[in-house]
Amino acid sequence: MMIKRIVHIIIIAIVLFSVPKIFTNTLLDTSSKSDVEGSVTTFSETTNDDLYKRISAYNDKHKIEPTDAKIDRVWKAIPGYNGLAVDIEASYKKMKKGSDIDTTEMIFKEVPPKIHLNDLKPSPIFRGNPEKPMVALLINVAWGNEYIPGILKTLKDSQVKATFFFDGSWVKNNPDLAMSINFEGHEIGNHAYSHPDLNKRSRADTMDELKKTNDVIEATLGTKPIWFAPPSGSFNQETIHVADELGMKTILWTVDTVDWRKPATSEMVKRVLAGVSNGSMVLMHPTKPVSEGLETMIIDIKRKGYQLGTVSDLMSEKRIENHSLPLKNDN
Repeated sequence: MMIKRIVHIIIIAIVLFSVPKIFTNTLLDTSSKSDVEGSVTTFSETTNDDLYKRISAYNDKHKIEPTDAKIDRVWKAIPGYNGLAVDIEASYKKMKKGSDIDTTEMIFKEVPPKIHLNDLKPSPIFRGNPEKPMVALLINVAWGNEYIPGILKTLKDSQVKATFFFDGSWVKNNPDLAMSINFEGHEIGNHAYSHPDLNKRSRADTMDELKKTNDVIEATLGTKPIWFAPPSGSFNQETIHVADELGMKTILWTVDTVDWRKPATSEMVKRVLAGVSNGSMVLMHPTKPVSEGLETMIIDIKRKGYQLGTVSDLMSEKRIENHSLPLKNDN
């Protein structure tokens, strides 16, 4: 029994002596592997530092600067437009497994301007930003009920949203038709209450005309206009200030269909197409020429490379093309 006990003690001693050594060797092995991996990571980071610099250089060469909103001598208030740049950090993370720049893997971000439309003093707006390839359709409604269903169908079939400016008394007398326009997803603006010549009206009269229209639109449609179109384009600076106090910016137009003169449909369409450019706003009413020519107008405006949107779409600083920068051979 004594011999067995001595053997057990010797075995335990050997085990206790060996464990620290095994543990130490394991730690040394782990540390050694970590050092090797660390050296590989450091080499990779050194390689990718060059990639990071190349992405930054590409951005510096190709980025598009934003355009600030401004008061133009001719066009008055013009909205700003976002610039476009490479998101360097995101692009680097996406491409860091390789060592070469791949422009198809670039991630882009829009860069806002420093001055926005809301920063400008109250001024009329005749157009969107001239760098934005978009056109807006303005439809002033105070009459012409018989042509509205056809116009709505054309807009729906063409997948185009317009901005309808409502005369307040028209909304009061035609709530169902006003609701059908709103239901189609079109933007609603204020066109005063009784089609007055606001250039000749007092401040109090102007306030009453605009506020009554906002009230009836809000009561009927549950929406509050942010854009105001003066009837017949007649206004003065007091008109602009009253609209601003009511939370609305004053909208005029770039291209006029002059549809109320009952021109030949083909001549009206031809005139509009000759006048549109980046940022144009096209004025029209529910008339026979518009009802007949709207589809052709939309098709040809799109064919010229413009998107169609509401006034809010056009005034937005958001870029509308795919996020990409010009690709050149000299990355």
